[in-house]
Amino acid sequence: MPLTFRKSFRILPGVRLNINRKSWSITTGGGSHGPRHTHSSTGRSTTSMDLPGPFGWRRTRSARRR
Repeated sequence: MPLTFRKSFRILPGVRLNINRKSWSITTGGGSHGPRHTHSSTGRSTTSMDLPGPFGWRRTRSARRR
C-alpha cells in the first residue's frame, strides 16, 4: 500500500496553502457559494464552484501553463 502525504494550511482568511508529496498549491476564494481558484507549482490552474440547491456538484475547469 503506497503512503500518501497531504497537508493544508490556512495562511490568511480565504487563502490556503496545500502541500503534497510532489507539489504545492495556493487556493483562494471559495466563500459560501463562490468560485475557488487554485494555482499549482506544476503550472496547473483550476477554477471550481459548488452549485447551490439539490445539484451540489462541483464544476471544474483546468488548464496547464505552457
